[in-house]
Amino acid sequence: MKATRLAIPDVILLEPTVHEDDRGFFFESYNQRAFEQATGLSPTFVQDNHSKSRKGVLRGLHYQLPPKAQAKLVRVIQGEVFDVAVDIRKNSPTFGQWVGETLSAENKKQLWIPEGFAHGFLTLSNTAEFLYKTTNFYSTETERCICWNDPNIAINWGNADQPYISNSDAQGTIFVDADYFTDGNTVA
Repeated sequence: MKATRLAIPDVILLEPTVHEDDRGFFFESYNQRAFEQATGLSPTFVQDNHSKSRKGVLRGLHYQLPPKAQAKLVRVIQGEVFDVAVDIRKNSPTFGQWVGETLSAENKKQLWIPEGFAHGFLTLSNTAEFLYKTTNFYSTETERCICWNDPNIAINWGNADQPYISNSDAQGTIFVDADYFTDGNTVA
C-alpha cells in the first residue's frame, strides 16, 4: 500500500497493491497492519456505509461534531467520483482549505479523511457506488452540512454548475456560520 499525504497533510491518499492477471485482479481493500504501517494511524472502524448515485449527484459537505466526530476511509467500487475534504479545524494552518481527488473503481484509490473535516463528492460517471468506513456511528444530533458551493471555500467542482443535491444539503450552512472544531472535543 502506498500512502501519499496531500496538500493538507492529514488527508492521505491510499493506493493498494493490485495483483492482476488474465483472470482479473485481487487486492486488500483494507488491512489494519498495512494501514498502520503506511499512515502511522490506528483507527477503529465501527460502521461501513454504501451509497449509489447517478451522474451529477453531489453529496455533502457533511461532518459530525465531537463527541460523535467521524474519521472516514472512502473508496469507489463502481464508477467514478470527485471526492473532497475541507479542513474545519479552527486552529489548523489549513483551516478553510480543501483537497480533492478522483476516486474510481478503475484506480482503486482510497482517501483517509480525519475528524475535523467536512466531506463531499460529485458523481462523474453514469452511476457510482461509494463505500466508506467510519470511526464513529452516525448521529443526527451532531451531523452538520456546509454549502457545497460556498464562495469562501471555493471548491472547483469542474462543470457541476447545477448538481443534483438533497433537500437537506440544499439547506447547508455557509462556511462563516458553520460549527468548527477547535480541538478534538469542542466546537467554535
